[in-house]
Amino acid sequence: HVTKFQCFASLFWGVVADRIGRKPIIAFSMFSVVIFNTLFGLSVKYWMAIATRMLLGSMNGMLAPIKAYSVEVCRPEHHALGLSVVSTGWGIGLVVGPAIGGYLAQPAKQYPNLFSENSIFGRFPYLLPCLFISLIAFAVLISCIWLPETLHMHKNLEREVEMVGDSRAAPHREVPHPEKSLYKNWPLMSSIIAYCVFTLHDTAYSEIFSLWAVSEKKYGGLNFSSKDVGQVLAVSGAGLLLYQIFVYRHVHKYLGSIISSRIAAALSIPLLATYPFMTHLSGTKLGLAIYFAAVIKGAFASQNQRGAANGISTTAMSLFKAIAPAGAGVL
Repeated sequence: HVTKFQCFASLFWGVVADRIGRKPIIAFSMFSVVIFNTLFGLSVKYWMAIATRMLLGSMNGMLAPIKAYSVEVCRPEHHALGLSVVSTGWGIGLVVGPAIGGYLAQPAKQYPNLFSENSIFGRFPYLLPCLFISLIAFAVLISCIWLPETLHMHKNLEREVEMVGDSRAAPHREVPHPEKSLYKNWPLMSSIIAYCVFTLHDTAYSEIFSLWAVSEKKYGGLNFSSKDVGQVLAVSGAGLLLYQIFVYRHVHKYLGSIISSRIAAALSIPLLATYPFMTHLSGTKLGLAIYFAAVIKGAFASQNQRGAANGISTTAMSLFKAIAPAGAGVL
């Protein structure tokens, strides 16, 4: 539901970020995380959980402007580094997030010596991980005070491009500067389509993996606890983070973006085909197989109006992320 509402809101937040600036949108997004993520942990009814997640998805405009900000805040020679920082942050989240959920959810059951069933964490078993994440978001919100605004850099760059174009034009001719529609930019749209397909696949995998892992052996699952699932996802995220930092740049240097993406997509097919056979394993063999497959799968998955362009990409990505859990769950 978060991604479903991000689908409707991302383009809006991208356009707003191009109008009023990146910093206000980033700060407001972190404020929405603090409020609605905490309320989600306090939900006692299904409709309350859905409502808070919907509000979080629609109010969180971070995804659209953050990539534009990461480029604009850096000098031209460091633009690639700025984008890699965003990817690295995502990788850190993939490590820390599942670990927080796995270790802090249902604390009264996991740590009965520390948390009583009659305490607030016994009444709200998922409040502790939500509260922990909200505290992190609050610290980030405070740090937004020192963030420099970069929208003027983007506008200055546009003016410089126009001045260069005017200086190269003949004095007696007027050169129109029509703003090309992002939707007619085929290289951009084709990359967004490919991104959406990968997102659909990866979100469906994440949805089904957790359900499959916690299912009992008689139903073809692994009979894992929530803590076990969190550990596997955390190790997978750690593998992705190390791959992005130390390996991917060399792969990209020699193969390029397109060829490396094609290879990753092709190799994902036989890798995923091995998962059903893991139910016949147990003990150390199962642990080695599932951790290795999860790390490799994570590595395979990593493969000018900046705010609006990222908004379109995030909108389409969020639509596919909204479709994937329901579709994969039904299948």
